[in-house]
Amino acid sequence: MSGTENAVRSPWRTATLAGMASYLDAAALVTSGIAIGGYYAGPLQLGAGAIGSLLGLQTLAFAVGALFGGRLGDRFGRRKVFTLSLLLYAAGVLLLLIAVGPGLLYAGVVATGLAIGADLPVSLALVNEEAPAGRKGAMVVFSGMLWLVGIVVVLVLSSFMGVQGMPGGRILFAHLLVLAVVVLLLRLGTGESAEWTAARRAAVPQTTAGSGNLEFGRVRDLFRAPASYALLATGLYYATWNLGANTLGQFGTFLWTALAGGEVARFSQLTLVGLPVGFAAGLLFMRVVDKPSRHAWFAAGSGLIVLAWALPAVLGPSRFTLVAVMLLSGLGNSFAGEAVYKVWSQELFPTLLRATAQGVTMAFTRAVAGLAALGTPAFALGHTRLMFAVLFGLALAAAVIGLVWVPRLPSAHRPEPVPPGTAVLDTAAPGTAVPGTETPGTQAPGTAAPGTPRTAAV
Repeated sequence: MSGTENAVRSPWRTATLAGMASYLDAAALVTSGIAIGGYYAGPLQLGAGAIGSLLGLQTLAFAVGALFGGRLGDRFGRRKVFTLSLLLYAAGVLLLLIAVGPGLLYAGVVATGLAIGADLPVSLALVNEEAPAGRKGAMVVFSGMLWLVGIVVVLVLSSFMGVQGMPGGRILFAHLLVLAVVVLLLRLGTGESAEWTAARRAAVPQTTAGSGNLEFGRVRDLFRAPASYALLATGLYYATWNLGANTLGQFGTFLWTALAGGEVARFSQLTLVGLPVGFAAGLLFMRVVDKPSRHAWFAAGSGLIVLAWALPAVLGPSRFTLVAVMLLSGLGNSFAGEAVYKVWSQELFPTLLRATAQGVTMAFTRAVAGLAALGTPAFALGHTRLMFAVLFGLALAAAVIGLVWVPRLPSAHRPEPVPPGTAVLDTAAPGTAVPGTETPGTQAPGTAAPGTPRTAAV
């Protein structure tokens, strides 16, 4: 293979291997729900309280993993963190696979939750940083589509393997373990992010009196303008959008059976029908996400999501309105929601704070979703219309944030990768900031001040 072919194919290989974090994330959450809540429940005598605490603990562990994993990825490099996190993931899945009692299940869900939380923000940063100019958004969206593939594979396996009880759950976890080991071996051949390496080398030492410690991309810089605006905007957008998506994902079957009198099998069939539509729409979004037309597609997707939640809020829950929510929001999420949040999270933060920022917003969002989930069933039964009205209001708030606030945020300056051995610090004139070393409190060349319209960010 020629050097040119390597240059072309390497980013897609990186996008696939790093993007498998999304696949393993979705597959682990869905598998845990099916196996622990279904296959393992009877043989291990797991009550509703135990099942809820196990799945809730996995979500909270994800939040903790994202918070610390993102920071470690900015501090010590993308490759180290996503390699170690995948080792932890494999260990956690192995515990869930061989579990013969609740003790190993608790250890397994904590390990897998921490691992996928740490892996996801770092892997997304690596995908973005290794992608060629003009294709960065497309590759981030592609990695997110692997999340959808993970759901489909687990649903198909659980639907057609015809094995019940403990063996059924073990087969699902074995699929995750084999895949994690294969991806880990392939990831060992992945190099460190050239952009992160360049930014780390170029960073001006931040020293305190009497201390020789270096600080690269200090955490406190996230809470200074303009990075604080981006952190607040992306965090609020992701959390407000995700509450609707998480409710449908975790409690879709419950809402379908309890509020609309539907059958579980029919809901699963409708879910599988809608997923290919979302996948095809995601392929379309990959073609436009790096173009100015992204804003129009985002507006259309946001409109579909708002309309989806308006239907049960106005007409009440029924089979028609719940199917409409699932299909309309699924299509809208291909152009908005998590897909565009991940793109914004790469564009709006400097290299040495990128994974940290994503870890913070992901942790915040998962924590909010986990707490909200504790009261969702009771809220849905006792105040049905109000619950759907709240979800409609949150979808509308997310659309306003994405359409009005995010376009006004300045994009972070992206440094060019620096060849190894280059004395970067010596190339800057006195008083001139070295590319890639701007702190969030200063404006990078060519960026707008907060409050200046900037449609390129959407």
